[in-house]
Amino acid sequence: MTELNMNDWNQQIIEEFRIHGGKVKGAFEGVPLLLLTTTGAKSGQKRINPLTYFRDGERLFIFATKGGAPTNPGWYYNMLAHPHVTVELGTEQFEATAVLLAGEERDKVYAREVQIHPGAADYEKKTTRKIPVVELVRRQSA
Repeated sequence: MTELNMNDWNQQIIEEFRIHGGKVKGAFEGVPLLLLTTTGAKSGQKRINPLTYFRDGERLFIFATKGGAPTNPGWYYNMLAHPHVTVELGTEQFEATAVLLAGEERDKVYAREVQIHPGAADYEKKTTRKIPVVELVRRQSA
């Protein structure tokens, strides 16, 4: 898929997600999706990406798989530069801090992701990079 086509495809998912309270049809029907808004590392512009996630109690995790590509997705670099993000989950929207997990904690969470979504194992097999695991920590309102 070209970048333009990918942007168009993402935009369709974003619109459907918002119209239907966080639910989409097609390839992502029944898959837990959220919308992550980051601030561009270079541009400073807001960027929205639909991402799969998994929840463990109150903890919320996303994975920078990029389908097993050799490089991390753009949202990952944006998140590193600007860890304050906005999350849309169903009909709820909240501010969060993106925290990159490392070591044993990262490995445990990714192993749990593979248990829940076995296809995630394929992404790590396709690439030599270690798939980044990110926790989205809800920010408390002032």
